Amino acid sequence: MIVAEIESSSKTGTRQQLRSIKTRQKLLMAAREVFAEKGMDLTTIDEITVRADVGKGTFYYHFRTKEKLINELIRGMLDELTSAIEVKCRGYSELTELLDKIIGTHIEFFSSRWEDFVLFFQGRADLTLQTGYNGIETPFLDYLESIESILDSAIKRHLPAPVLRRIACAVTGFISGYYSFAVISTEGEDVDETLRSLRGALVASLSRFIRETTPSATSGDDAPV
Repeated sequence: MIVAEIESSSKTGTRQQLRSIKTRQKLLMAAREVFAEKGMDLTTIDEITVRADVGKGTFYYHFRTKEKLINELIRGMLDELTSAIEVKCRGYSELTELLDKIIGTHIEFFSSRWEDFVLFFQGRADLTLQTGYNGIETPFLDYLESIESILDSAIKRHLPAPVLRRIACAVTGFISGYYSFAVISTEGEDVDETLRSLRGALVASLSRFIRETTPSATSGDDAPV
């Protein structure tokens, strides 16, 4: 009898946990959709709960604040993107190959995930504000550090950390900046296909930028990049 009660309790607990996980995911996905429509700042908790079809108390049970929900969304999105980049770049050591993989992975990742690009773009912009969403800088720094590590493996010379950081910022900014402007300036066109056709030019430009940047940072060292 006791065993049966324990098993029943265990099953009930598992079902409750699953329901809780599903509800949390509903809130995250609802917020992701509304953010893509209105932006993070203008979106209210009421709008998120209406879209998720849950009560406001349910939101506070899972997240307490909109800021905590935003942090979780951005962390999850950037973790996925970083993992995808690391997998695609595995086994490559030449700079142009790695840049091609980095750009290609961004295009592939965001091509069917416009909501995630909005999170990426708005979250990055929020980092420039004096008053923004606390905590979102951490996943962006982790993302940048991963790009730095990949690029460092292909640059055949030691670079000071600040220089490597600037190069990583240039690479990621180049990609996201072009993507965001292409979306608003190529109405009726396939933005992802346009980016793919320009991929070679982007890689060549970034390779040249890195090669022109690195000598001045190494006191005249002429070693190849």
